[in-house]
This record gives sequence, structure tokens and C-alpha cells, in this order.
Amino acid sequence: MFVTLEDTKAWLRVEASDEDALIESFIAAAEDMVEGILRFPLFEFADVPEPVKHAIYFAVSKLYEERNELNTGSLTEVLKALLFSYRRVEW
Repeated sequence: MFVTLEDTKAWLRVEASDEDALIESFIAAAEDMVEGILRFPLFEFADVPEPVKHAIYFAVSKLYEERNELNTGSLTEVLKALLFSYRRVEW
């Protein structure tokens, strides 16, 4: 993971540990989404830039808070806007 569970829980304002596994699965999904938009794997960053981490946190928050009614098109558009300056033209 490129963001920690603890930092992500702080972003979500979650203090209990009973949903840690769920949040970790959302982190993995969010990182996959971010990589798809960036068009390269996150491990290519020497240090993941803060705007990229914030995109991951944002995606996790949407997956967590809107998991029953998530508009993936809207989420993708926001992520593209957040990640535009890091995005490659092609894979």
C-alpha cells in the first residue's frame, strides 16, 4: 500500500478498528483506480507525491461513504482532474 491504514482512517475520521479490513480493501481498489488514471504503476514514484496520495484518500472516502450508491463516472472525472499533471499520455 502506498498510503497507510492509519492515515486513511484519519482522513475518513474513523477511530474504531472493526472496519480495518474493509478500508484496506478500499485502499487497494483506490490505488488500482489511480494507477489506471495515471497510466503507470505507483511504484515508479521514488516518493508518492502528496496530490497523488490525496487522490487515493478521496477515492477511498467515496468507496467507503457511498459504497451503495457510488457514481463511478463522477469519481473518475474528479480523479482525472486531481492527477492530470502526473498522467502519462499512454501506458
